[in-house]
Amino acid sequence: MKKYLLLLTLMICTSLAFTQPNYDEGKVPQYTLPEPLVTKSGKMVNTSQDWNKIRRPELIDIFKEHMYGNIPGELKIKTSRILEKGTNGLGGKAIRKQVLLSFEKNGKTLDMTMLIFLPKNIKKAPLFIGLNFGGNHTVATDPEILVTNSWIRNNASQGITNNRANEKTRGAGINSWQAEKIIDAGYGLATIYYGDIDPDKDDFSDGVHSLFYMGNQPKPAPGEWGSISAWAWGLSRAMDYLEKQPDIDAKKIIVMGHSRLGKATLWAGAIDQRFAIVISNNSGCGGAALSRRLYGETLKVMNKSFPHWLNDNNLGYDDDVNALPVDQHMLIALIAPRPVYIASAEEDQWADPKGEYLSGYYASSVYSLFGKKGFPSAEMPGINQPLMYDVAYHIRSGGHAVTAYDWDQYIKFANMHLKK
Repeated sequence: MKKYLLLLTLMICTSLAFTQPNYDEGKVPQYTLPEPLVTKSGKMVNTSQDWNKIRRPELIDIFKEHMYGNIPGELKIKTSRILEKGTNGLGGKAIRKQVLLSFEKNGKTLDMTMLIFLPKNIKKAPLFIGLNFGGNHTVATDPEILVTNSWIRNNASQGITNNRANEKTRGAGINSWQAEKIIDAGYGLATIYYGDIDPDKDDFSDGVHSLFYMGNQPKPAPGEWGSISAWAWGLSRAMDYLEKQPDIDAKKIIVMGHSRLGKATLWAGAIDQRFAIVISNNSGCGGAALSRRLYGETLKVMNKSFPHWLNDNNLGYDDDVNALPVDQHMLIALIAPRPVYIASAEEDQWADPKGEYLSGYYASSVYSLFGKKGFPSAEMPGINQPLMYDVAYHIRSGGHAVTAYDWDQYIKFANMHLKK
């Protein structure tokens, strides 16, 4: 996993060629955030009913049009098949399942493989789900986990060539997933390699997007979905499968994502209300961080470096982010009244920890409509001092990663809300 993070750092450094990031709070421009509780017609939203009926649908449509894009149709699971099942998962602690979810549309097919670990002593387990960066085989050292066949970024230090994974990366992400810790706490874990859904490259010829193309269409239309939306779509399709499994408690499924997959997780949690809790780890710009702060990663840098993440309409805001009719506190608000956890890291200034916290703070007014508790102050908590209400936040020591400390907080937060 450390080698992957070095590669990610290199990619970020490449981004800096486009603009020098601001890490000085004194240089954050003055900005006015759009009001989540005022409708397009100027009406103030005062009840949870008006939020759900009027404002929430408005905001989802605005985010689709200006950021994440519209999905041009429906695509459901065509078949699901258990590829492998064993009772010796994680050294005998867990039941292990590997499931192939297959999709078909316009003569094209897409397969994604989901790895599931379930505690043996619970008949109907709550469960964490998230997308992984390196393939399911990187989540644990278990030799039975299938090595992904999907496109993966080349990495000479890991022996990855021809964009194909190998045994050398088995267990490389074990510290990020803490599967045994999750099982010991009484939760299951499900994960899918994000490249199964859409390879993380500026090429829309493969992945799920291509299943929707008509004729010789080469890429999504300007208002249609980018990769972040595609990864969010994949999480919802995984939920379609999980909610039908008798050994999983479908009302207690928690979605968690890190970095760019944290961006996708927040969008998935906003549009799919079946997820009981939503957790964003170091998601930054396009995720939890306020775009208008222009601190660390910005929309302009992201759109230059990763133009496939958002829809093409978002390019129009590169040099005028204040014209964007939404900001990320509204994305957090769309998760209400369900619990949401936003996490930052002290050394990960690229992700703008303060901007991530402020999104939770400015979303708190929406949580109040439902009688839920958000942040009482715009003042951030100290390092390694989690703030846990219905909206939760921590900034831990260290850098851009998912750590055992993070998982300890997420499990505690899930226990607070799901094991009452």
